[in-house]
Amino acid sequence: MSPEKTALLIDVIAGMLEGLGRVAVGASSPIPAAAAWLARERGGGRPQVSVLGSGAHSDMTDGGRELFDRAGQGRIDAFFLGGVQIDGGANINLIGTGPHPSADKRFPGSYGSAYLYFVVPRVILFRVEHSPRTLVEKVDFVSAPGTSPAGVYRPGGPHALITGRCVFRFDAARGRFRLASLHPGHSLDEVRTATGFDFDCADDPPVTPAPSAETMALIRGPIGGNLAEVYPRFAAKFLGGERAA
Repeated sequence: MSPEKTALLIDVIAGMLEGLGRVAVGASSPIPAAAAWLARERGGGRPQVSVLGSGAHSDMTDGGRELFDRAGQGRIDAFFLGGVQIDGGANINLIGTGPHPSADKRFPGSYGSAYLYFVVPRVILFRVEHSPRTLVEKVDFVSAPGTSPAGVYRPGGPHALITGRCVFRFDAARGRFRLASLHPGHSLDEVRTATGFDFDCADDPPVTPAPSAETMALIRGPIGGNLAEVYPRFAAKFLGGERAA
């Protein structure tokens, strides 16, 4: 993926985090981490950002257990989840593909995704690959459900799905996605063909805005410095690894 597309995704996600109090980012999530740092730069120190597994960029001292404790206490406002598969009801699959339990391929597993999906108010789904293989009509295994039946206590849930082609917002009342914007260079027909589930959209959906010059300066400056410390290979490949002066 090009540096320009990477910066666009960072900028889009950052806009969904501005004004929040606390954002947590899981391990091996450089784009969401960069977005959280960008939102903090724009917000004058808010939101507070904790990158799981980072000593320099997290105030958590007990890893995943502390993350789960904070989330259950209402002290995490946003988190990120992905999936081997994501369907139109925002259900995610982190287990494997094919009929369960004899899956064709197996993956690391759900870890705490189901719990976090229920208790974090703003869960942002993120998957760069946008294809019928990853965005499916129905996931093969539900690691974490996008919605719950009436009467189930659930303060958390999906807010949006960002891919390499577009941005979807999740309509919790209808239990389905709505196309919010197309990334530059991508068309509605292309997105429909590449998406295995049906979604709502306007006849002429807007184009995702490109990052401003000020945003690019932040990404290549202080954000690039943070990335170089936590994700050096990612920074070197996509952002050049510039550190803040």
